[in-house]
Amino acid sequence: MKHLLFLLLVCFVSCKERKPVRYILYDVNPGEGFNLRRDVYMRMAVFVKKLNIAYPDTYWVLVLPPWGHLYHWQSRQLGHQARIPWGDFFSVSSLGQFVPVMEFGDWVKEMGGVGGAVYYLQGYKEGWKDGKFEEKFDLRECLQEPRYHLNSEGVYEGQFFYYDGVVAEKFACLSVQGHTSVVAPFVRNLEEQSVMLDRAENLLHDWFGDVEYWGARRSMRFSEELVETANRFRREVLGSDDVEDNTVVKIDWRDHIVVRGERGGQFGCVHLRRGDFARSRRDQVPSIRWAGEQLRRKMEERKLEVLFVSSDATKEEFSELSKNAKGVKVVRFEPTEEELELFKDGGVAIIDQSICSHAKYFIGSKESTFTFRIQEEREIMGFELKDTFDMLCGEGKETCEKGTQWKIEWGTKNYQWKLPSKENQIKSEL
Repeated sequence: MKHLLFLLLVCFVSCKERKPVRYILYDVNPGEGFNLRRDVYMRMAVFVKKLNIAYPDTYWVLVLPPWGHLYHWQSRQLGHQARIPWGDFFSVSSLGQFVPVMEFGDWVKEMGGVGGAVYYLQGYKEGWKDGKFEEKFDLRECLQEPRYHLNSEGVYEGQFFYYDGVVAEKFACLSVQGHTSVVAPFVRNLEEQSVMLDRAENLLHDWFGDVEYWGARRSMRFSEELVETANRFRREVLGSDDVEDNTVVKIDWRDHIVVRGERGGQFGCVHLRRGDFARSRRDQVPSIRWAGEQLRRKMEERKLEVLFVSSDATKEEFSELSKNAKGVKVVRFEPTEEELELFKDGGVAIIDQSICSHAKYFIGSKESTFTFRIQEEREIMGFELKDTFDMLCGEGKETCEKGTQWKIEWGTKNYQWKLPSKENQIKSEL
């Protein structure tokens, strides 16, 4: 009787089925710098996370574009700095706690270097219609000569981060106007497994400064080797360590939430832009002499005697700054030949940012993305606003507008950072 009942019974059991995997690749205008590229990463990370939420039948993975030679990477002895994986600068495992990610080199191995389609993002030739901004996208003729071309084998070749043999099966120009989410349905409906969005800086943040923005930002932990090098400099030169400075962070960024308060080592930090930045913003960037005088006063007000300088200033400019910041010990991180070869210019920049993020007081350069990234690090650590958002004033000015205070958004209590499953839950009849 029991066997008969069993045969008549229809039961449903939970089974698992692997989801199809799709890859989102992206690139940025070659002229953009290191820290703007980090901002574009955040836009794309939130975009891919939302793809996984909106279209859970697919496992969406963000492919990390290798770092290439940038304008501000001026160490000629290193040659052409290209094909640098994200793992050299950031903790990829930490990035992966926010959204599924993959190094480009691993994608090449996985897919044989063959991408499905490249869409080159551009604006609209006619601009805003009737001066009105609306979110939209359209396949259009290219406004500039494409940097991809059809070869004799019927596939598209291009720069592709200086990797040989990487091609795409399709190419088109896509005029876009709006936030990243505007192209989500378009991407979802494409047939190709791998889709690349070139010139991704044309897409805006879905919501700048919200909890997802800060989640992506908090996940961008620096690589352990760079952090340890910065910490060693802090200990040996600045007498600074995380326990004494109250700047300890949890190993997992998802567990790290702090209350804003007084913290930081007994030193100040300035991010002082020079070079092309100073030449193009003469009305808001001080001379070395005036910067030194400002910094001397700022340090006296806070009773700090040591100033760490993060700058693209020449040795001559650094020496002049030291002379004008009278009564203040001025220091900077200067990598050894071995460290420069290992970390490259990008790694040295991150070491500077890590050191600045631990200072008792920070003052930056207005409108610099390098300054923005330091301010974000300090927000994550919980510094007082007054100690983070000060700015150097232009030539001869005693006071000026400070930096916009983009305050961190932690989310609600016990906010859940959920990652997508690689498998679908399905029901099957027995």
